[in-house]
Amino acid sequence: MLSLIRNTVVKTARMVETGGNALVQQSRARLSTGSQQQQRTFYEFRTYCIRPEKNASFIKLTNEKIHLRTAHSELIGYWSVEYGALNQVVHIWKYDGYSMRAGVRAALAQDPKWLEEYISVAMPMLTSQDNEVTALAPWTPSLQGPPKQGVHTLWWYDGADQRAAADRDARLLTAVKESGDLLLSQRNKLMFPCAFSPLK
Repeated sequence: MLSLIRNTVVKTARMVETGGNALVQQSRARLSTGSQQQQRTFYEFRTYCIRPEKNASFIKLTNEKIHLRTAHSELIGYWSVEYGALNQVVHIWKYDGYSMRAGVRAALAQDPKWLEEYISVAMPMLTSQDNEVTALAPWTPSLQGPPKQGVHTLWWYDGADQRAAADRDARLLTAVKESGDLLLSQRNKLMFPCAFSPLK
């Protein structure tokens, strides 16, 4: 299981509110031309919302055709959301840079098997797609699998009870207390790995 926690910080929201559209455009320009381009490895989190009646069919199709996608870049993990949002899947792809991602996307757009056997069948099953680019914190060595299966919150636990106990950890409570005034919202998802997910 993976427990994914997303935090939205007030500082970011205030910047967008005060800067309006110009700030959004400036941020987009920095993303494509700024120092982020020098960052090497990053991870793309993709979230797909699936039509409720198509959830099982989508997972089955992806299980059968994921090899067409993994031929182009590395899949870190693929999960089905159990709690926090229904009929969703979350998957993480690793890229060695923005130019690599652009090359992968261009190659996929020209791959007839990918387009005919997967995209043309899968897209009508979805209601929406979302993606986020995430770089690891400097002190994080790499995004690797745990030594065994368990519950994950960007770190791993032996089970849900151990994960719940972590919420009572004094260090975590102190960190939350000290940064709580910056937190605008928090979303949690409990997810189970799909059979074809490298990260379990």
